[in-house]
Amino acid sequence: MDNQIENSNQNSNSYKVGMSVIGSIFFIFGFATTFIITLSAKVKDIFELSEFEAQLLNFAFFITYAFISIPIGLYIKRIGYKSALVIGLFLMALGAFLFFPSASIPSFPLFLISTFVLAAGVVFLQTAANPYVTALGPEVTASSRLNLTQALNSIATMLAPWIIAIFIFRGASDMLSAAEKAETVQMPFIIMASIILLIALIIMAIKLPEIQKTSSERKSVWKYPHVLLGALAIFFYVGAEVGNGSLMINYFVNTLGFEESEASKYVAIYWGGAMVGRFFGSFMFSDISFTKKITYAIPVLILALVSGSFVTDWDWNIGLIFLGISVLNFIIMQVGTGKAARTLAVFALVAAVLDIATTLGSGQVALWTIVSIGLFNSIMFPNIFTLAVKDLDSGELSTASGVINTMIFGGAIVPPVMGIVADSYGYTWAFIVPAICYLYIFYYAIKGSSIR
Repeated sequence: MDNQIENSNQNSNSYKVGMSVIGSIFFIFGFATTFIITLSAKVKDIFELSEFEAQLLNFAFFITYAFISIPIGLYIKRIGYKSALVIGLFLMALGAFLFFPSASIPSFPLFLISTFVLAAGVVFLQTAANPYVTALGPEVTASSRLNLTQALNSIATMLAPWIIAIFIFRGASDMLSAAEKAETVQMPFIIMASIILLIALIIMAIKLPEIQKTSSERKSVWKYPHVLLGALAIFFYVGAEVGNGSLMINYFVNTLGFEESEASKYVAIYWGGAMVGRFFGSFMFSDISFTKKITYAIPVLILALVSGSFVTDWDWNIGLIFLGISVLNFIIMQVGTGKAARTLAVFALVAAVLDIATTLGSGQVALWTIVSIGLFNSIMFPNIFTLAVKDLDSGELSTASGVINTMIFGGAIVPPVMGIVADSYGYTWAFIVPAICYLYIFYYAIKGSSIR
């Protein structure tokens, strides 16, 4: 009996260590990803680019997934998850340090190269982290665990635009030269690289629980339609999320007349919506009672109020609006009845409607329809991923993750397409593009995710 208790405690501690480390990893690559996405507006200003050219920064970041996700997925099988995490962190740190000479010159091509190296590290982390979280516990609660780690990711994605607003946009004047404007991005990247290196050294020094591979008769994930269609859903989801987030600042500035520093705070709320929605998802897709779910929702709603006020210099009126939209998001989530596919379908349809409403609307209506999409983006990635790897053997998870993560390069394709539309027809019409992306996700949720 004592041995059983001891083994149970060891397993529990091992699980906690694994989830803690992965939580920090999701935070790191979430911050770096959103920092690059939001930085595209600053890059447009520094190098005097068109919107399409500015979106090449996102292209350089997300095209990395197309080149190396599948090889990394296969490579992880050989080196293990821990080694993959350490390699990813070192690559991220290298990419972040490269922004210092890139900004010193300054050189847009070097910005793109630095972004590619940083993204290579993120791909390592994400390809390892998603299947690791899925395999750490029972399959029935995999969506809940992924939503929790994605929520930690989203805390970072909310902080990144706020930091850009405070330390980059606020510190840059139109009177500065291109070189002086470029120098404002150096210190944030140096700090980021230093923190990433420290975490890499910590992970090297601790022991992580290993995921045991089991034998499987299935030889390839390519014959599973729900995996392939799920990978395509990831393509459209990331493309839509990144496209909305990266064009938002210039849309607010050029269409609604905002200052850049003010606009980036609303972008922080957009990404903060994903944080709030994922915290909801972390317990809505678990097997706890509905009463407990309501209890857990209260602190999340308080978080929405405080975070929405915080990133807008403690404007409690904006915090209250964000709180109201978060309540609505939680109510709509009940339609999904805790089922991944059903909730995904509802959220994708709402997101498509909100993008269309942004195109047709104006003023405060358009402001809040586009910002609100973040809340409905929230559960999409973890739910799509969970549906796409459902029923797979644990030995197939890393390969499937590589295939799925390859399609994250949707973030390299959709934003430039939106940039072309914005340059040709205006920013308002660019939001039709992500609306189409969400409609495909709706199809995947109701039909494409069926296992056959």
